[in-house]
Amino acid sequence: MSKKSTVPPAAGASAHRLDLLREMVRIRRFEERCVELYSAARIRGFLHLYIGEEAVAAGVMSALTPADAVVSTYREHGHALARGIPPGAVMAEMFGKAAGCSRGRGGSMHLFDATTRFYGGNAIVGGGLPVAVGLALADAMLGRPVVTACFFGDGAVAEGEFHETLNLAALWRLPVLFCCENNLYAMGTAIERAQAVTDLAKRAASYGVAADTVDGMDVLAVEDAARAAVAAVRSGTGPRFLELLTYRFRAHSMYDPDRYRDKAEIARWRQRDPITLLTGRMRDDGELPDDTLQELEAAVAAEIDAAVAFADEAAEEPVGDLTRFVLAERSGS
Repeated sequence: MSKKSTVPPAAGASAHRLDLLREMVRIRRFEERCVELYSAARIRGFLHLYIGEEAVAAGVMSALTPADAVVSTYREHGHALARGIPPGAVMAEMFGKAAGCSRGRGGSMHLFDATTRFYGGNAIVGGGLPVAVGLALADAMLGRPVVTACFFGDGAVAEGEFHETLNLAALWRLPVLFCCENNLYAMGTAIERAQAVTDLAKRAASYGVAADTVDGMDVLAVEDAARAAVAAVRSGTGPRFLELLTYRFRAHSMYDPDRYRDKAEIARWRQRDPITLLTGRMRDDGELPDDTLQELEAAVAAEIDAAVAFADEAAEEPVGDLTRFVLAERSGS
């Protein structure tokens, strides 16, 4: 999606809203298929789903250009797809195939694609924060007018990397957009049981970083906030912080029995499903006829089917290559 956004479109344009809806539906259906494949033991290892949080990925990525960099978390399927990594390459990575975007070596938590400047996929909570600062510092030193968007969850705010990173980014006025996906739970721990200050934008502001809190279930609100923040960062005024209030509808991971959340709470958040919200708004505005929505769903379903077929038919990594990339390879080797 970011490949189409070199020139920022008007957020209210109906065609653009349809693009945002398509992106969110694409992420949702991709992950629903992942659940089926994981249950059938076709996907192994850990699987952290993004279902419910699609508005954040679709909205923020829409505000970036292809030259900007993205650093993600272990819940990154939505970020990767919205950034423009082909669904087939992401699904092949899930299958552990050599055609995967990380050659099948990283799996769900370590998606990577240099061609789209997507620098992971990081299994360590908060581990992407210093990576983002390093990328931004390099771009700044090379005089490249680009932004690094760094996604992380509310649990990462309790990590030392968060404080070190925000301090350096503010001190050196680095071009970083910090995107905190506050889904209210760090694994199974509610934010009010772990954070003395639950207004995370205030935590960022304490380092002199301009910060806003945004409705992370409203893709248009996310996009508007992200476009304003990216424009400010790109102008050279230093980093910005967005606290995106969102909610995951599924458990922390496929192994999580999810006994720490009240069912009524989950039901309340489901009423603010980001796909339902945008669909309803477009219908109210006369922008989404039934046949258009059906065509969108059919096209997405065909795309996901093709991704699964691609992954299924892709080759395994040759046994002889298993020790490659442990150390850097010399040019031509």
